[in-house]
Amino acid sequence: MVRLYFLFLALPLALPVSAQEMEPRAYSRAPIGTQFVLFSYAYQTGDVLTDASLPLKDVKVKLNAGSMGYGRTFGLLGHQANVSIFSSYIKGRASGTVFEERQEVTRSGIGDLRFRFSTVFVGGKALTPGEFSSYKPKTVVGASVTVVAPTGQYDPRRLINLGSNRWSFKPDVGLSAPFGRWTMEVAGGVWLFTTNDNFFGGSRREQKPLASLQANAIYTLRRRMWLSGNATYYSGGRTVVNGVINNDRQANSRVGATFSLPVSQKQSIKFAWAKGVTSRFGGKLNTFAIAWQYSWFD
Repeated sequence: MVRLYFLFLALPLALPVSAQEMEPRAYSRAPIGTQFVLFSYAYQTGDVLTDASLPLKDVKVKLNAGSMGYGRTFGLLGHQANVSIFSSYIKGRASGTVFEERQEVTRSGIGDLRFRFSTVFVGGKALTPGEFSSYKPKTVVGASVTVVAPTGQYDPRRLINLGSNRWSFKPDVGLSAPFGRWTMEVAGGVWLFTTNDNFFGGSRREQKPLASLQANAIYTLRRRMWLSGNATYYSGGRTVVNGVINNDRQANSRVGATFSLPVSQKQSIKFAWAKGVTSRFGGKLNTFAIAWQYSWFD
C-alpha cells in the first residue's frame, strides 16, 4: 500500500517536463526548402513538490532523454511554414520518503512522438534562398500547434509510464521583434489533453488545460551564433481521476539560457540550461542539454 501511495503521488512527474520547455527562435525566418536533422541529449534533476499535508517528502527525480528530429520549411499560401517531428528515448528514476520508508521507481523506454506545425502570417512571406540572402529582419507574428501522440511505452498496470496514453495539443501564438543585434520574443499557448480511459486499474484520468507564457531575449554575436536568456510561466493542469479533482494545480516558473555555435556552413551545436524558480506543485528541475543540428536546402 505504501508503494502504491508513493507511485500515485509521483505520477505528475511526466507533465512538468513537457510544460517546462523553452524554445527561443521558434518563429525565426528561414528560406523555403530548408531541412534539418537534430540529435539531442538532456539531463534533468530536481525536486517534486507535493501537498504538504501528505506523508510524502523529499521526492527527487533524475531523467535522461535522447531525442532525434526532422524538420522542413516550405511555402503555404505565400507564407513561410514549417513542419517537424521528434521522437525520444527516456530513462528516469524517482525516489521519495513515505511514512519514513524510502521508495524508488525506475523507467526506461520510448517516449511519445511529437509533431509541430508552425507558420509566420505577419512579416513571413515565403522566400527562396536567393531572396532570403537580402532579407532584412523585421517584426513577425506566427502561430503553431504541437501534437503529442500516445505512442510511448505504456502499461496500465503501472502508475508511472513514459507514454501518456492520450493525445495532447498545444496551440500557440508568438511575436518576434528585432532591435539591432537584439531580438525580443514572446509566445503564449495552452496545453489541451484528451482523456486517458485506461489509467491504472481501469480508472479514468482527465486533465484540465495548462496555460503557458514564454519570453526570450536573444543577442546575435555573429551570423548563426547567438545567445538567449529565456523565461517561462505555466499555470493550471489540475487532474481528475474517476470524477475526483486533485489538489495539484500548477503555478510554476523557470529561467534558462541557450547558446548556438555554428561549427560549419551546415552544422551547429546548441547548449541549453534551465532552472526552476518557483513551483506550487510538480517538478522544480534543473536541465542541461546539448544538441547537434545539420541543415541543408533542397
